[in-house]
Amino acid sequence: MTTTTPAPTGPASTARSRVGALARAETTLLLRAKGTLVAALFVPLVLPFSFKGAIDSMDLGGTGLDLGTVLLPTALGLSLLFAVYSTLVSTYVTRREELVLKRLRTGEVRDPEILIGSAVPAVVTCLVQWIVVTAGCVVLVHPGAPSNPALVVLGAVLGIIVAVGLGALTATLSRTAETAAVTAMPVILLTMIGSGVAIPLDVMPDTLATLARCLPFTPTLSLLRGGWAGNLDSGETLLALATGFAWAAFTVYGVRRWFRWEPRR
Repeated sequence: MTTTTPAPTGPASTARSRVGALARAETTLLLRAKGTLVAALFVPLVLPFSFKGAIDSMDLGGTGLDLGTVLLPTALGLSLLFAVYSTLVSTYVTRREELVLKRLRTGEVRDPEILIGSAVPAVVTCLVQWIVVTAGCVVLVHPGAPSNPALVVLGAVLGIIVAVGLGALTATLSRTAETAAVTAMPVILLTMIGSGVAIPLDVMPDTLATLARCLPFTPTLSLLRGGWAGNLDSGETLLALATGFAWAAFTVYGVRRWFRWEPRR
């Protein structure tokens, strides 16, 4: 009687290995996209210091802020906007239009793993930039140590979740890779003007500041700046946390509900 030897099989696939494989592939593709790479790497590192003159001219008296505690969160917020949000809008649209997302869904990889694996290189880029920017600001503008590191960490985590989710949602509204940057522009401009990137909420008129607190990235900037400067009271902290968690939950729900995996025809 002839017996057959079963064909050797490799190690069982896990969520971690699948996400890692996708992240490595996406890193390779990101390195080949020179325009996206330049915007993700250099804009967030160079742009913050163009705000220095404007910050110097602000009246920060009574806000508990100074040049360092204004400029550092500004730099962190810009890195989140360009390295994560803007990059992922372009990435998701391009992969969708090239049918990469559709093909990936025919295998064993799950939908959340596809989105997370595609986002890993952008998030890692942002984290590296945060380290570099923080070190540069400590040397150049002396923001001091964070007064409440827990708020800084919470703000960073919420910001990454919202940036990834909002990037996927914005990609849903973009018909082609060429229009992705245009579709992302309103969020970038609103965040830079209203979320405390260019102008801290502490120096805005009260009515405008109240409206600005509802924007997606405002909780992140408020927690980063408040966690560093220690100028948030308990009510402001709870409001920022509640708004941040609300936006994070909305983006996760929105991606599950509306994200498009195939080209728009």
